[in-house]
Amino acid sequence: MDQHLEVFIKVVEKENFSKAAEELHMTQPAVSQYIRTLEQSIGTRLLERSNKYVRLNQAGEIVYHHAKEIIALYTKMQSLVDDLTNKASGPIAIGASYTFGEYILPHIIAKMKEQYPDIHPSIRIQNTKEIIELVKKHQLDIGIIEGFYEENVLNSKVVSKDRMVVVASPRHSLLGEKGEIRLADLEEETWILREEGSGTREAAENLFRRYKFTPKKVMEFGSTQLIKESVEAGLGISLLSSWAIKKELTNGYIGIIHVMGLPFKRNFSILTHATYQTKALQTFIETLKTYLGDPKTSRF
Repeated sequence: MDQHLEVFIKVVEKENFSKAAEELHMTQPAVSQYIRTLEQSIGTRLLERSNKYVRLNQAGEIVYHHAKEIIALYTKMQSLVDDLTNKASGPIAIGASYTFGEYILPHIIAKMKEQYPDIHPSIRIQNTKEIIELVKKHQLDIGIIEGFYEENVLNSKVVSKDRMVVVASPRHSLLGEKGEIRLADLEEETWILREEGSGTREAAENLFRRYKFTPKKVMEFGSTQLIKESVEAGLGISLLSSWAIKKELTNGYIGIIHVMGLPFKRNFSILTHATYQTKALQTFIETLKTYLGDPKTSRF
């Protein structure tokens, strides 16, 4: 039945029987037969078909949601069995929030692949809230998020501290100030922040609450890279991870405003399920911890 679910998922995602058949290296009649057999097994139609489209109905939405989880669990089961006799190998589905995923994770993956070329990671980059949900649904083997995870549904472990600083255009007048300034002195500045659900946005809000500070002007962008470009252009200031600004600082594209009480520190945490971990996943976690603990990879 797992193959029937795989065919069903492919048809849903391609929204077309012919395209699904082509990608699965099957004939279109074979794909249609798989879908009919699955619908007979479930006891109801799952797809609405026409000459122009294939769409999920309400029952199909339920089956698609759970089919993704079932396939993910089946893959993990097979990997665990393979681990009994084999070395670290096979797929790992890794999810990370934007700061970690874009500025740290590629270096960790590169180091792991040097030693373990038979491990095949797939990467999802989403905001913290979305990564948590994907791990819960078994669509990711591990999630790396910014901040805390306080529920008991998943295993959570802090793996590193992130230092966050206020950044501005190199032409900003406050970069020339001697000594530290107060956060309250930045009330009139335009703050460029990430969207709700982002770990970077959560860190900024935590900082503001700590100092009972409310910026008068806020712009919300959905990308750290866009925020950095906007800061460089003089559009406003922002609170960003020191990991995310290493190149810009080195090249003089942005500068740090030295604010009393900063850098603000937050956690990077890993999320996994409370089940056995494959050797491939264990190897990835060990590589991650080694990289984050290496003084050579320090932010400044």
